[in-house]
Amino acid sequence: MGEKSETVRFGILGCAEIARKVARAIGLAPNASLCAVASRSKEKAEKFAAENGFPASVRVYGSYDEVLDDPSVDAVYVPLPTTLHVRWAVMAASKKKHVLLEKPVALDVVHLDQILQVAQSNGVQFMDGTMWLHHPRTAHIHRFFSATSTNSIGPIHFIHSTATMPASPEFLENNIRVKPELDGLGALGDLAWHCIGASLWAKGYQLPTTVTALPDATRNDAGVILSITASLLWDQPNQTLATIHCSFLSHISMDLAICGRDGSVHLRDFVIPYQETSASFDLTFGAKFVDLHIGWNVRPEEVHVANQLPQEALMVQEFSRLVANIRDCGLRPLNKWPEISRKTQLVVDAVKKSLELGCKPICL
Repeated sequence: MGEKSETVRFGILGCAEIARKVARAIGLAPNASLCAVASRSKEKAEKFAAENGFPASVRVYGSYDEVLDDPSVDAVYVPLPTTLHVRWAVMAASKKKHVLLEKPVALDVVHLDQILQVAQSNGVQFMDGTMWLHHPRTAHIHRFFSATSTNSIGPIHFIHSTATMPASPEFLENNIRVKPELDGLGALGDLAWHCIGASLWAKGYQLPTTVTALPDATRNDAGVILSITASLLWDQPNQTLATIHCSFLSHISMDLAICGRDGSVHLRDFVIPYQETSASFDLTFGAKFVDLHIGWNVRPEEVHVANQLPQEALMVQEFSRLVANIRDCGLRPLNKWPEISRKTQLVVDAVKKSLELGCKPICL
């Protein structure tokens, strides 16, 4: 995991559990290398580096500022609690460090806009840490949404997604995602980010007309959302309804169903594939019930998509490619990724507002 020649050199701000996964991804990405890691104490950073087998070339710091002041660091990965994102992402961007920011990217779009404005004015690339968007399966599925494709599922009418996990008592008591002073959005930020993002992705990032939280939300004693269901409605160019359910209280599920006029796509592992080296989805066209409705005329086709690198390494690789284009070729940052993050944040905000207003529909 040492520095490779002509790579984008990463520093990591914080030693969260997800940082272990992304540090590994940096090591796997051919155009990236890890050169620095920091925690609030040098002892904790040294322990993190030792536990993850970082080579001696990786510099270990006892403060985040030291990473940002390291001239050899091109980009930072920020897995800190959401309440700290504005401070450290803004500081990183102001020091010309490109920012890969863990999701949820902010507590609301006002905070996110502060980050994006500084990133834009300093010419640095911004991307959030949504890994599944970078899996080749995602691009493969997207072909079936095109109206010009001969294999289009047709106009999308219904999207359903879930992201649930059975949190342990220890998680529900102590994890940062249930603490209002650290990650106040709870399951809405941590899990619904994926479901909202999948709905927007399927709709070509057109914002929904209205967003409505359902009245089944569960909060902990501190008011943090542990479970939530919501609907997203588009009325143009054709009516589409998306339902999402996200919870720390249910058995693990990562379902995504996208139903069009002529076909449908189903995944059971859309956030984290069952395997690192391949992923699949079910594709169905022209399904009908047979005579007497005692069965179906077709079974779904299981489509397999292989990938040489895990999706988190593909994310790092794409981010690093964009950073290298800016650093080495003088290109401008790609606006696609900040725009995706901002639209996702807008819908997260709308779900939260709807819930606070007694589940009234919020117009976007």
